[in-house]
Amino acid sequence: MTDWNKSDWRSKPRVQMPDYTDAEALAAVEGKLSSYPPLVFAGEARRLREELAAVSRGEAFLLQGGDCAESFAAFNADAIRDTFKVMLQMAMVLTYGAKVPVVKVGRMAGQFAKPRSAPTETVNGVELPSYRGDIINDLDFTPEARIPNPEKMLQAYTQAAGTLNLLRAFSTGGYADVHQVHGWTLGFTGAPEAEKYRAMAERISDTLDFMQAAGLTTETNHELQTVDFYTSHEALLLEYEEALTRIDSTSGKWLAGSGHMVWIGDRTRQPDGAHVEFCSGVQNPIGLKAGPTMTSGHLKALMAKLNPNNEAGRLTLIARFGAGSVGEHLPRLIKAVEEEGAKVTWVCDPMHGNTIKSSTGYKTRPFDSVLREVKEFFAVHNAEGTIPGGVHFEMTGADVTECTGGVRAVTDEDLSDRYHTACDPRLNASQSLELAFLVAEELSARRETMLAQQSA
Repeated sequence: MTDWNKSDWRSKPRVQMPDYTDAEALAAVEGKLSSYPPLVFAGEARRLREELAAVSRGEAFLLQGGDCAESFAAFNADAIRDTFKVMLQMAMVLTYGAKVPVVKVGRMAGQFAKPRSAPTETVNGVELPSYRGDIINDLDFTPEARIPNPEKMLQAYTQAAGTLNLLRAFSTGGYADVHQVHGWTLGFTGAPEAEKYRAMAERISDTLDFMQAAGLTTETNHELQTVDFYTSHEALLLEYEEALTRIDSTSGKWLAGSGHMVWIGDRTRQPDGAHVEFCSGVQNPIGLKAGPTMTSGHLKALMAKLNPNNEAGRLTLIARFGAGSVGEHLPRLIKAVEEEGAKVTWVCDPMHGNTIKSSTGYKTRPFDSVLREVKEFFAVHNAEGTIPGGVHFEMTGADVTECTGGVRAVTDEDLSDRYHTACDPRLNASQSLELAFLVAEELSARRETMLAQQSA
């Protein structure tokens, strides 16, 4: 799209974005960010597009996960390491179940802004602007804290750069060694309550032992020590996104330099809106959240706008309906895609449609509902003969108590123990890994069914 410019979104209707009161301060921050190096590089984004194209064909599986909203206060090396660690464990289990490579994409190094259901909130009769993420304003419920502050974009950039630096070191410095990753997983399955997952863990152990006996060791095979790990976030704050957008000298195309993959939320997917306009012109892989209100007509218009050349790996549709509602909504969207002959990657986000208020007043997500939506997603794709390409979780490597259920049985009463999220409830490390085992079972069953059909 040669006539597209990175500032074209400014002429379109904008939603879910702050109104900065100090235009001069905003312009100064945008100018500074525009001079900074991009956080990711075009070659990385192109490689991710190729891997997502493989996902769309069933030749790989996507695991996308990380924080609901990254926090400035909780930023530290241990938190990054713990989330990376549990994603590696999940990826290994999913690889075993699917028998295909797992593409690993973190909701990290940029997931700072959050859309809100209302522009203001009221506490004890006091109404203030909503908290929109640390890149925009502060969580403290005071008038001063809730004023959008453009300077926070600079802090977000610094934190994202630090996060990416550490992720790259972890990915290539030996921390991702396949034997070490499986050793962590055995720690989980060794617990009495996780006994039902032990058989699969032992089969993975046997596979690794066989590989070692065959001479495929980490000493002789560098790929067993390293992983490709990509970052993603919702492209919500477009002033930040524009400032980090660059022309790729190799292809001459625009690149959103803030992350490898960016997505459009369910609240900002207006075909004629600012967010769709911005994402239409960058070469990065684009995610598109699709909730219950997505119509077939809207989806067709969005696919035409975001992927006019129908390139595989360009557009990932992230379905988020809620347990019990997948069968009502997903088939008609699959039909719309098939009618257009569109090449898309289908992914399940079982988090956002399953948020409830617990009996103790905390916002939570029941583990069983999350799992049920994943199973319904697989069932619909199996019935339609289409490919369920991946899963998208809000999760953390920390031992939080924000979602109920799982083998360690977090209850409503437990939520107050370690409820640390600034926004939405996340799966903890144990729940995330358990979910990976359960999804791996779904993938394994699907693979066996397909093999049986092929041999029939």
